[in-house]
This record gives sequence, structure tokens and C-alpha cells, in this order.
Amino acid sequence: MLRKCPAGYYPDVSEKAFIDPTAIICGRVTIQDNVFVGPYAVIRADEVDEEGNMEPIIIQQGSNIQDGVVIHSKGGAAVTIGARTSIAHRSIVHGPCSVGNDVFIGFNSVVFRTHIGNGCVIRHNCVIDGLDLPDAFHVPPVTAIGPDFDLNRIDKVPPEYSSFSESVVSANHALVEGYKKLANEL
Repeated sequence: MLRKCPAGYYPDVSEKAFIDPTAIICGRVTIQDNVFVGPYAVIRADEVDEEGNMEPIIIQQGSNIQDGVVIHSKGGAAVTIGARTSIAHRSIVHGPCSVGNDVFIGFNSVVFRTHIGNGCVIRHNCVIDGLDLPDAFHVPPVTAIGPDFDLNRIDKVPPEYSSFSESVVSANHALVEGYKKLANEL
């Protein structure tokens, strides 16, 4: 469901994207080509800052926002999800935040007040809050990263996780095409 927010913004969604009918997209949200937004996802840019301004939430081309994901921006802060990025089931991405290209954020993870570099893989049940991740970092399952975390404890992404991330993007791209085709049959 696409909804206008109290500040007057209405989502801008590419005709080449697929938004599940149970998802809610509200406010100043831009969704580019070949994006998949799964069941019960909520993408909501509806808060303004003290001056009444609001930055957008942008989901770039080829990305997938899976079942039950919440993406929200506090106080009008910007959120950007890069191209070919996967945000897995029930994760939360909360602005201010930016996520690079070719990133995988695993099930039930929370990302807030951070920049996630290109090619990072964040596994399930992780929290990244207040510390930026450089490109190609691998965050093991159930890891909490805050401002005082020593990034030297984290390895670069192993090849098998990069290929897994690519396969998730490919599978969700096929879902965009399949669901768009089904919608045209009705």
C-alpha cells in the first residue's frame, strides 16, 4: 500500500519494481527499478526535523527488502539502500543510515546511525549502531557493534558469502519479474 504522509510526500515507485500488496510504503520514499519489497515490509519516511525538513528514503535498483523488514527515518534523516543489496527477513534499518551496494543484512539484524560499506555481509541477529563499516566486512552472527568496537576483530567477506549474496539478489530479481508477470495476467 502506498500512502501519503502528513508532510505531503507520496512515494515514488518505479513501474519496474514489485511491492507486495501487504507492504506499506509511506511518505518521501523512492524505489528504483527491479526492487522487490516483500510481504509486510514497512518503509516509512514521514517524520520531519525541527525546521520541518525531511530527507528521503531511497532504495536503489535491484535491491530486495524482504518479509517484515522495517526501514524508517527518525526526525527527517536520510536512509539510502544501495544497488543490489539484500535486507533479509525482519531486519530493521533506521535512519540516519546508509547501506552501500552489494550488501547483505541478515535475518533479524538492526542497523542504526551508521554507514555500511559496499560488499559487506552482516549475518543474522546482529546490531550495528554508531560505527561505520568499511567495504567488504563480514559480521558474524549475533555480533553487536557499537562506537567502541574494534573493527580489527572482523575479517573481510569470504568468497562463499559474496556468492551467497549475489544468489539472493538474483532470486529476488526473478521474483520481481514473476510477480509483475502474474499481475499482468489478472
